[in-house]
Amino acid sequence: MERRALLGLAVTATAATLSVARPASASSEGGAAPVATYQRLPIVTASILRADGLRGVLSIETGLDTPDAALRARVLQSVPRLRAAYATAAQTFANGLRPGMPPDVDRLAALLQAATNTALGRPGARFLLGAVLAV
Repeated sequence: MERRALLGLAVTATAATLSVARPASASSEGGAAPVATYQRLPIVTASILRADGLRGVLSIETGLDTPDAALRARVLQSVPRLRAAYATAAQTFANGLRPGMPPDVDRLAALLQAATNTALGRPGARFLLGAVLAV
């Protein structure tokens, strides 16, 4: 019986997630469709030293929220530059981690936001941090 309840809960949660994730449609009054300001970027990785002395990997999911259309176009053109800036900032951050300690995500987000502003040449794109995994 518990499996059925758990399965029902999983189906309900999935349906709720899908209904929230759908983009809003334009209204019948001729309103414009909403503009997607979020740009997901590739996962950034850096090597770390684990507590057991072996090498590990720090994986960081990244994204940018850019409300300004001109800056959004610049973000799309600057993806390779952003990836290089993020890789450098992530490796610098990973070199300062003590083995076995969890990463300070607030400091990491601040470093990556600074790298974003430097790579784009001006502020305006908000860096969004996804999952941070240290394995």
